[in-house]
Amino acid sequence: MTNKAAPVAFAMERARRLKILGVRRSTLLTATFVLSYVLYLCAGGFVFSYIEGPEEARYRKIVLDQRRVFLEKYPSVEDEALEELLQLVVTAGNRGVYATRNATGEPNWSFGQSVFFSTTVITTIGYGHVTPLSQSGKGFCIFFAVIGIPFTLILVSALVQRLMVPVMAFLEYLDIKFGHRLGALSIRLLHVTLIGSFVLILAMLIPAAIFASMEPEWDYLDAFYYCFISLTTIGLGDYIPGDAPNQQYRPLYKVLTTIYLLFGLTLAMLVLTVFGGIPELHMGHLFDLNSDDLTMDHEKVRLNQNKSTDHRTIIKVSSRRDLDDEDDDDYSRP
Repeated sequence: MTNKAAPVAFAMERARRLKILGVRRSTLLTATFVLSYVLYLCAGGFVFSYIEGPEEARYRKIVLDQRRVFLEKYPSVEDEALEELLQLVVTAGNRGVYATRNATGEPNWSFGQSVFFSTTVITTIGYGHVTPLSQSGKGFCIFFAVIGIPFTLILVSALVQRLMVPVMAFLEYLDIKFGHRLGALSIRLLHVTLIGSFVLILAMLIPAAIFASMEPEWDYLDAFYYCFISLTTIGLGDYIPGDAPNQQYRPLYKVLTTIYLLFGLTLAMLVLTVFGGIPELHMGHLFDLNSDDLTMDHEKVRLNQNKSTDHRTIIKVSSRRDLDDEDDDDYSRP
C-alpha cells in the first residue's frame, strides 16, 4: 500500500509545482528570460554609453574647433556653404565614396572589391563600408542575397558535416581514454572546450597576428576585434582589411580574406554544432508551453509502469510458490 502511494504522492506534488502563483512554470520561465534579456541589453547600453560617450565628446570638440579655425582662416567662406559641403562629404563617405584621396587607390566597384562585397552580403556579415549606389544595384543585391544566403548555409552545413566525422572520432577517443574517470556530460564539456580552443587559435588568434602584421594602422587587439566581429557576422565595418594606402598585392589580399571569412564561418558553425549536440545543455523545453503537459504524461507513464511491475512481481512470486507446493506434493507421494 505504501509503495503504491509514494509514486502517486510524488506525481501530485510534481503537478502542484508545475504552477507557481497560478501561472504555468514554462510561462513564468519565459517571462523571466525575456526580462533578463531586456536587463542585459540595458546594461550593455549603459556600459557603452559610459565608455564611448567621453570619447565621442572629445572627437566632437576636435571637429568643431577645426571648423572654427577654418572659418577664421578663410572668412570669405560662408558657414552655410561649408555646412552643405560637409553634409555631402559625410553622406558620400557613408556610401563608400570619400572626398579625400581614396585609400584603396582604386574604385570601390572594381572586380576584386566587388567579389569581397558579394562575400559580405551572402555571409550576412555586411560591413556597410560600401553599399550599392544605383537602384538597379540595390535590386540585384536583394536578388543576389535571397539566393546566395541559403546557398552559403547549405555549403557551410555540408562542410560542417564533413568536419564532424573527425570531431566525433575525437569524442570517441576521449570517451575511451577518460570514460572510466569522467561522466558523459564531463566528457562532452571537455570535448567542446578542446574543439572551441582549437577553433579560437586557428580562426582568430593566428589570423589576428597575420592581419596585425599586414595592416600598418592595426595593433593586435584591432586585428582580433576584426576577426571576432566578422566571424560572429556582426560586421560593424569600422575595420576593413586591404584598404590601407599603398597596400601591396591588394587583389590577392582581398581574395585570401574572402577565403578566410568562409573558412572561419565554417569553424564557428562547427563549434555551435558540437555545443548543440550536448543534450544536457538543451534549454528549449523549459519554455515550451506543452512541457507541463508532457511532464504530466511522463508521470502517468511512470505510474503505469510501476503498477505493471508490481503486478508482474506478485504473479511471479505466486507462481513460484505454487511450483514449490507441487514439488513437495510429488516428493510426499509414494
